[in-house]
Amino acid sequence: MPKVCEICGKGSLVGNRIVRHGLAKKKGGIGMHTTGISRRRFLPNLQKVRILEKGTRRRCTICAQCLKNGKVTKG
Repeated sequence: MPKVCEICGKGSLVGNRIVRHGLAKKKGGIGMHTTGISRRRFLPNLQKVRILEKGTRRRCTICAQCLKNGKVTKG
């Protein structure tokens, strides 16, 4: 099952995890230095809910934003 909202199609995004070491300049150091960069995933807040669709109930995976905005009817 893919991690995608069935209503709006929101899925995972990719970004970087940046590791910095050192003491900040305003704290008396020589500054923060990047010592490692690795890829990471930002996952959407998906919920499994039962919804009413055309008079029938079915279970689907939707994001919390669609649930909050009332794009589906829970049932």
